[in-house]
Amino acid sequence: MLIEGFRPGVAERLGLGPDDLSTANPKLVYGRMTGWGQEGPLAARAGHDLTYLAISGALAHIGRAGQPPTPPLNLVADFGGGGMLLAFGIMAALVERAASGLGQVVDAAMVDGAALLMAPLFGAWDWGFWSADRGTNLLDSGAPFYDVYECADGAWLAVGALEPQFYANLLAGLGLAERSELPDQNDRDGWPILKAEFTRVIRTKTRDSWVQVFGDEDACVAPVLNMGEAPTHPHAVARSAFPVIEGVTQPGPAPRFGRTPASTPKPSFEGVDPALVLKGWGVSAERLLGLQAEGTVT
Repeated sequence: MLIEGFRPGVAERLGLGPDDLSTANPKLVYGRMTGWGQEGPLAARAGHDLTYLAISGALAHIGRAGQPPTPPLNLVADFGGGGMLLAFGIMAALVERAASGLGQVVDAAMVDGAALLMAPLFGAWDWGFWSADRGTNLLDSGAPFYDVYECADGAWLAVGALEPQFYANLLAGLGLAERSELPDQNDRDGWPILKAEFTRVIRTKTRDSWVQVFGDEDACVAPVLNMGEAPTHPHAVARSAFPVIEGVTQPGPAPRFGRTPASTPKPSFEGVDPALVLKGWGVSAERLLGLQAEGTVT
């Protein structure tokens, strides 16, 4: 299995394209990671997560009403629609190879992957259930029961009470269960009224106070934690979700395997001797000397 991330045509010019290598090894699974794919008008263009999102149809729908589209870090195209789907595709190709005995090219384009992650919303769009007006829909901060709210201490509370039973618990925790004049949960015209009331009430307590209020209730409410806070949350601690390796706190491997648990890799540091790395991968001393002689490893 091989993975390359050059622009289209570069691997071929180096003599390392899939045709060259598959001739030598027909079982080779050849993973190609690009932003735009191997063909098309944009294939040779530079890009980043944000531009792939823009073309995929995803970015236009991320953000609040009346505000510009919001870049969702680089989680969607780079990692979700890119690296994760490439890994999934390679695994699928390896399974297929076990049956056919042949490898193949896995062409993973971030713009394709970002669009694929939007598949349910494209379906909702076609059925008329999703509006082009950002921040007015069920899952894009339009619904008052699926949003984040500022607390008295400036921290934030995430509310995701979509189902009616969770919504009822949300109203009870906020002290609004007896307010019969409030609009119904599914009355979209009444969402602005509900949002204003939720905003007002949630600002009366600190984030941690709300965590205590909803601690034993299934209301789909959670504190918004930053990267410094997340590793110390009781749930993360109980699951050993953030191991500390050589002084560096990092997310543990996911998903978790029951029979063959993954090890947590050590962080890499600038200045690590590549010869030591290759030796750790099982490269023989003779082969290492050859690589050093030809200048591949310095």
